[in-house]
Amino acid sequence: MGGPYQTNGNPGMNSNGSYQTGPYQNGPYQNQNYNSFQFNNGYPGGPRMQKKNKKGKRKVILFTVEVLVLLLLAVGLFVLSKVQRFQSDPIEEGNIIINDNISSVESEVLTGYTNIALFGVDARDGIMKAGAHSDVIMIASINNATKDVKLVSVYRDTYLDNTNEEYRKATECYFYGGPERAINMLNKNLDLNIEDYVTVDFNAIATTVDALGGVDIDIQEDEVEHLNNYLVETSQVLGIDSYETIAGPGMQHLDGLHALAYCRIRYTTGDDFKRTERQRAVLQQLFEKAKTMDILTLNNLADELLDMCVTSMTLNEILALVQDIAAYNIVNTTGFPFNSQGQTLPDAGDCVVPKTLSENVLQLHRYLFGTDGYEPSPTVGSISDEIIYRTGIQ
Repeated sequence: MGGPYQTNGNPGMNSNGSYQTGPYQNGPYQNQNYNSFQFNNGYPGGPRMQKKNKKGKRKVILFTVEVLVLLLLAVGLFVLSKVQRFQSDPIEEGNIIINDNISSVESEVLTGYTNIALFGVDARDGIMKAGAHSDVIMIASINNATKDVKLVSVYRDTYLDNTNEEYRKATECYFYGGPERAINMLNKNLDLNIEDYVTVDFNAIATTVDALGGVDIDIQEDEVEHLNNYLVETSQVLGIDSYETIAGPGMQHLDGLHALAYCRIRYTTGDDFKRTERQRAVLQQLFEKAKTMDILTLNNLADELLDMCVTSMTLNEILALVQDIAAYNIVNTTGFPFNSQGQTLPDAGDCVVPKTLSENVLQLHRYLFGTDGYEPSPTVGSISDEIIYRTGIQ
């Protein structure tokens, strides 16, 4: 194999180790005899000394090569350990639904963005595919040119086409069909082009908060009781034996346990709308902190998180995204649908019904991509009409 340590990799060196050109061509003492050498401080600069110097240089070179080989081996083993634990579950080509009747203009706009689905599941036994409930459904939209990031929480109880003309809550797609069906639900109902996802479990949130030094949250009066109630179950999930309850409202520095309990609150005014707002607030703080952390801290965090998440992206795709992490900025966050009405439906229970889906999707594209002339596709229009027919809400 070629490389910098082959003998012919050094300029002017022959395969036998002698030099063709330069100051060492044919040796500095060629055609001289012992009597012609000068003495320096009583020591001859003769052939014996030259031979000893050559041996010393060869030893130094050999030692350097050995050290570099060991370093390369160590790096290789390090990367291999990451790859072996990295949970990549790619979606088969052709299994992603993207509405084929999106206008060509909007399709062109979408190519300037990387849209990724983020799922937070209530996995407590390591299951992060079908069978887990997606308590968090988010869309992260990255402007490829500016690196600006916008986050959209899709309310878990949103009444939508679950990809097969069965109208139920959005969260059910992940439970019955895993991330693939959940992505297709987002694409079909919202005219998006999502192809990749990242799913994390309960433990990942708490671990990240602790690793990055906690988050500062202004706890409201109506959140205190519910946060403390959630601490009971959340501590059991995380295997934490003891903890302190929140004494009262005000600015609090939350560790992983308390931040996760805070993210789960959904019984205050605003229900799931307010809960997703809490989740985005915590996520935004974590993102900003991660941008300032040293590589050792981030590496240690990655080690801990590898077993708590799964993604469709390859390791190279992940590295391509995070190599410029300092350049990314979360510039805005919101929830979807923008306009809605709650309704209890016989086939789906308590739902969040978009008013109307077409109008909400139009607002979504304006928010994410800045497109003013966008018109929802006929597919979205048909779903919107069906939701109006089934619920009477428009």
